[in-house]
Amino acid sequence: MSRKEFVGVVVSDKMQKTVVVRVDRKVPHPLYKKHIIKSKKYHAHDPNNECRVGDVVLIRETRPLSKTKRWVVVKILQRARSPEENLS
Repeated sequence: MSRKEFVGVVVSDKMQKTVVVRVDRKVPHPLYKKHIIKSKKYHAHDPNNECRVGDVVLIRETRPLSKTKRWVVVKILQRARSPEENLS
């Protein structure tokens, strides 16, 4: 059985070895059929504390690691731009 994988953006890295990842998905409105964006936040395990806020990451479903943590960061797809890069 394959495990679920999502791509999302890190919105919080305040915890040790844990990041909060927001995953957005487009779904049609039930009545008006216009696509709307729904988002959900997942707590993901980041064993080396490599992720920073704004990074785009790939997360995979895993066994429960804590009360709320059931996902693990597989890899960082795109790094967030640092404030120094924005100035130039």
